[in-house]
Amino acid sequence: MTSATTEGLSGHQNSRRQKHASRSGLAWSVYCIFALALLLGTLWLAGGYGRQQAALRLDARTRNTATLNAVVLRTVLEKQRSLPFVLSEDRDVNKALASGDQALFRALDLKLETLAGGTNASVIYILDKDGMTVAASNWREPTSFVGNSYAFRPYYRDAMATARAEYYALGTSSRLPGLYISRRVDGPEGIVGVVVVKVQFDQVETDWRNAAEVSYVSDRRGVVLITSIPQWRFMTLTPIAGPVQATIRESLQFGAAPLQPLPLSTPAGGDRPDLVEAVLPGAPSSASFVRVGVPVPTTNWTLNVLAPAERDMAVGARDARSLGILGLMPLLAAAAWLLYRRQHLLEREAENWAARAELERRVSERTAELSTANALLQSEVDERKKAVTRLQEVREELAQANRLAILGQVTAGVTHEINQPVAAIRSFADNARILLRRHDARAAEDNLGAIASLTERIGTITEGLRAFSRKGTGGVGPTGIAEAFDGVFLLLNNRLKQQGVELVCTMPPSSLRVMGNRVRLEQVLVNLVQNAMEALEERVDGQVELGWGHDGEWTLITVADNGPGIPGKVMERLFTPFTTTKTRGLGLGHVICHDIVTEFGGRLAVESEPGRGTRFTIRLRSVE
Repeated sequence: MTSATTEGLSGHQNSRRQKHASRSGLAWSVYCIFALALLLGTLWLAGGYGRQQAALRLDARTRNTATLNAVVLRTVLEKQRSLPFVLSEDRDVNKALASGDQALFRALDLKLETLAGGTNASVIYILDKDGMTVAASNWREPTSFVGNSYAFRPYYRDAMATARAEYYALGTSSRLPGLYISRRVDGPEGIVGVVVVKVQFDQVETDWRNAAEVSYVSDRRGVVLITSIPQWRFMTLTPIAGPVQATIRESLQFGAAPLQPLPLSTPAGGDRPDLVEAVLPGAPSSASFVRVGVPVPTTNWTLNVLAPAERDMAVGARDARSLGILGLMPLLAAAAWLLYRRQHLLEREAENWAARAELERRVSERTAELSTANALLQSEVDERKKAVTRLQEVREELAQANRLAILGQVTAGVTHEINQPVAAIRSFADNARILLRRHDARAAEDNLGAIASLTERIGTITEGLRAFSRKGTGGVGPTGIAEAFDGVFLLLNNRLKQQGVELVCTMPPSSLRVMGNRVRLEQVLVNLVQNAMEALEERVDGQVELGWGHDGEWTLITVADNGPGIPGKVMERLFTPFTTTKTRGLGLGHVICHDIVTEFGGRLAVESEPGRGTRFTIRLRSVE
């Protein structure tokens, strides 16, 4: 091959590398743009969803508050409504109105004064049939109603026409707003007058002002009557048309109030929940509120409550965004890993191609230099074949090493789980040897039977661990807890005696059954008791408790010790593989126990305090 050809091959190789690098950079750029767009979209959607859900929850709470306030307001009204009725039937009131005697009216002044103080009514007064005030509870005050004519007031006209009336207005004398509740007084000769009770809602408004929400009551025309914000009184929910506003002003119902709309604005969007922007007195800017309106029973009023929503909605948006990001990050990480793997494969392909191209270039150079030396060319070919063979051998060695690593993990798990049965087999074998020397064949036969059972158990455990490695769920059914407890005694009784650890056990009835597998449940209990014993190696008063109990449809199995407890850092990763406090431990026992209990449909929990021991609780579903 000529020098020009070699240079062309090298240039093509460099061009291919540059093209691969360019494609790799473009792929990562597209991924970053896509990830950023997806992240921003998730934040936007999750934020909106979180704010909406927070507003709905706030709407429900506010509706409860509004309903409660409406009930309280109705209670106040019902208490005062009974007073005009009682007075309209009172003998002294009827006698005074029928006779027109001023002495009787002055006696009524005292009676109404006492009655107003006892009922918390603002003013109680009596009008004759012409609308003139003849007696009032405020007869001592400068703003006394006595001698004033209220024939122009609707509560007088309506009571004369229909026997009773209610009218909310601003007082012409006191200039204080209130609800006027009137009742007609009928005598033997016909109508003799009207009883009027004025109710002010100062205490209600004070209670509302102490709450976090803003509350206000509006009539059927949308005029605010009762409110926790005094500046909003006699403002309107919506602009009132000119003719209606002129009629209200002529009636002097609300005095010279401007009847301006409330400083509320409704953002564009749905009506559930009702979100509004409001400017509160003294606030530098508007704030968001959830508005809830409920009717006040037995009236034509509506009670509105504004609940501050900005903080709740911000918290809801933050929580939803956090959950959205937590859900999105694994997807982005998986996509990045797949992209990295693809780029890595493409890079290796490019390196292999470059290696082949480099080899061809060298062979071509060698051929050009030694074109007449066939033997040397053959040698180069042989070396290339050896390189290919060696490459294949290296690949086989790597595969074999990988298989050995996996085999080592499985062997470590099996060794950890069959350690207790093997120790028990050794103990039973030693006992059998002693019994045979004593010619106690029957007892030796029992020990040999136990050895056979434990040998079978080792095979079962090995098979169970292999099934666990495949994440299999077979073999779960009704299982007796008493049998599993017996297995624990069988495996660990000798070691408990040797170590001097006391095993306190509450044996369950043989009829108690749970969903599980006897051998694997026994495996979990042996592992937990074994760990408890190892934690008690430094104590002379070591004690392990093995108990059971009920929690509804669940059966609880507890393994507790009075050891030193588990360190906090280890507790955080207790059910993570290879987490252990033992110098020779593998850190697989708790992981296997946790997964076996989970496979049974249960749950394994742990509680530990430094110096006060550790308690493991196994929760399994009971079987009738």
